[in-house]
Amino acid sequence: MPDRRPRAAWRRHPEPQPERASTPDPTDRPSVVQASLYRDGRQVSSPATLADTFRQLREHPDGMAWIGLQRPTEAELHSLAAEFDLHELAVEDALEAHQRPKLERYGDTLFVVLRAARYLDAQEEVEFGELHIFVGPDFLITVRHGAAPDLSTVRHRMEEDPDLLALGPEAVLYAILDAVVDGYAPVVAGVQNDIDEIETEVFGGDPAVSRRIYELSREMVEFQRATRPLVGMLHGLMAGFAKYGTDEELQRYLRDVADHVTHTSERVDGFRQALADILTVNATLVTQQQNAEMRALAEAGFEQNEEIKKISAWAAILFAPTLVGTIYGMNFDSMPELHWTGGYPFAIGLMGVVCTGLYVIFKRRDWL
Repeated sequence: MPDRRPRAAWRRHPEPQPERASTPDPTDRPSVVQASLYRDGRQVSSPATLADTFRQLREHPDGMAWIGLQRPTEAELHSLAAEFDLHELAVEDALEAHQRPKLERYGDTLFVVLRAARYLDAQEEVEFGELHIFVGPDFLITVRHGAAPDLSTVRHRMEEDPDLLALGPEAVLYAILDAVVDGYAPVVAGVQNDIDEIETEVFGGDPAVSRRIYELSREMVEFQRATRPLVGMLHGLMAGFAKYGTDEELQRYLRDVADHVTHTSERVDGFRQALADILTVNATLVTQQQNAEMRALAEAGFEQNEEIKKISAWAAILFAPTLVGTIYGMNFDSMPELHWTGGYPFAIGLMGVVCTGLYVIFKRRDWL
C-alpha cells in the first residue's frame, strides 16, 4: 500500500468528544455505546438498536459492523452470540469480566481480553479497566468493564483514515491494541514519578513511606499481570500472518505495538525490582534508626545510673555522721560516755573515720 500514511500520522488528530449513545429504544439498554456500519472504510449508518444493526448488516453483506458496549446485560450478549455465532465460553467470559489478558480463536471469530490502565494524578494511583473484543469476518464487538480505555478516540481516528478502516475488523483490533498500549505510557511516567518521590521520602525518614511502597508494589503486580501476557498474545498474532493473509501494513502496526508492549513490560519489571530494593533500603534505615534510638536510650540510662550512684554515695557518706550525732544527741541519763571528757572528740573522730572509709570504698568502685 504505497499511498499509506505513516503510523504517527493517523494517530495525531484532535481529541473527539466521548462516544455518543444511540437514540434510546424501548427495548434497548444504555449499555450500547455506539453501533456503526461501515463500507469501504466509511460510515454508512449508525443504527439505534442492536436489532437495526443486525438487519442493516444483512442488507449490506459487504459491510462491517462495529458495536461498542459497556457492561452489557446477559440478554444483549446472548443476542449478539445468536446473530454472530459467538462461542458460549467467550460470551461467559465477557459477562463475568475479571479475566486475565488472553487471545482465543473460535472458528472464524477471535476473542481478545485486554487490561487497560490509566494513572489518576489526584489519588496517585493506577486504575485498571477490562476490555473484551470479538473479531469476526464482518464485525467487531467491544465490551468494556470500566472507564478505560476511551474507544471513542480509536473510532474517531479510524474514521479519519478510511483506507486503514477499509482493511476490516483486524485493522480496528490493531488500532485498539495500539490505544491500550499507548495508554500505558502515562501510567509508566506517573509510577516513575512516584518512585522518585518515594526515594526522597525514604531517605528523608518519612514514617508513612512504607505503606506507600506497599500500595504501589501491589499496583505494579496488577500492572504486570496486564502487560506481560500481551507479549505472548501479540507474538501469537504475528505467527498467524501468513496463515490468515494479514495485510502488510497491519503487520507493521502489530510489530510496532509488540515493541511498545515489550518495552512497557520491561519497565514494569524494573519498577517491581526497584520497589523491592527501596523497601529493603527503607527497612535497613528504619532498623538503623531504631538501633540509634536504643543506643541513645541506653546511653541516657547509663548516665542516669552514674548520677544515681553519685547521689547514693554522697547520701551514705552524709548519713554516717548524722547517725552518730543522732545517737549521741539522745537525752537519756544512763548512756555510756555521757559524762566522759573525751566523748565529744571521740564522736567527731568516729564521724570522720566512717565518712572517710565510705568515701574510699565508693571511690574504688567508681561511684564517685
